[in-house]
Amino acid sequence: MLKEFKEFAMKGNLIDMAVGFVMGGAFATVVTAFIQGLFLPILAPIMGGIDFANLKVTIQEAVLNADGTVAKEAAVADLGGFISALISFLIVAFVMFMLIKGMNKMKKAEAAAPPPPPPRQEVLLEEIRNLLAKQS
Repeated sequence: MLKEFKEFAMKGNLIDMAVGFVMGGAFATVVTAFIQGLFLPILAPIMGGIDFANLKVTIQEAVLNADGTVAKEAAVADLGGFISALISFLIVAFVMFMLIKGMNKMKKAEAAAPPPPPPRQEVLLEEIRNLLAKQS
């Protein structure tokens, strides 16, 4: 059983897939850092000073006790996080699309396999037909 697992784990496709997951995770981290650290702060002045990274909408205010302690937390929608994740997804999806498109373009068009020769009977029948056509 250990030998079978070793053979399975060392297959090229499995290793390639593992490397792809690690690279994809690292790429997603870079894209997230780019979006939150560079893109959204640059976008804020263009959008009239709206800081998308910290954009939150309070759906329900927090309920306080008489002594000022929080009895019920506020319901807050983190729109900035959603917008950031959406932009990150679109960038990663576009880059993956471009990678796949480039890989497909690099693949050489596989030569079409020649059709199998027709059966001997068909060849003989065609020859007979051609001979009869010449005699007519």
